[in-house]
Amino acid sequence: MSVWPAWEVREDGGATAWFHVRLAFADGARVDTLAVVTEDGVSLEDVRAQPALSLDDLGALADWIEGPLFEACGGEPGAEAAVGEAGGPRRARPAWPRGIEGRRLIAQEYRAAQEDGVDPVLAVMCATGHSRRKSLRLISQARDAGFLTPRHARR
Repeated sequence: MSVWPAWEVREDGGATAWFHVRLAFADGARVDTLAVVTEDGVSLEDVRAQPALSLDDLGALADWIEGPLFEACGGEPGAEAAVGEAGGPRRARPAWPRGIEGRRLIAQEYRAAQEDGVDPVLAVMCATGHSRRKSLRLISQARDAGFLTPRHARR
């Protein structure tokens, strides 16, 4: 496994740092992620895997990269996770943009997954944090907005 800094932004006395994390397995499988470290915690912005990860493996990804990522950041693994004001866990990423901008980003995620040979619906699910049903609805809206090609007509 390798971890290296991508970039860092300092603002209002705080810092946000992005790290590339690569897991390479003996069988040739590979997982590349872009992790964001802030004062509030760590989130994964982008995950690309060859072959595609199952949902169980995607859920275990945080455990796989936690130690090396914290070492690269100078922190300690096992630190208490950030919680929201209501006592529940915070979303790992900010809310997905609505409207035309959100539809454009959905199409971008969908096409990038197709180019990488991975499941585009799963890629949209991972990017937005929404369920499969909601992601399919968002993909349909992106198609209707003209950002994706129409589905083939069935006969």
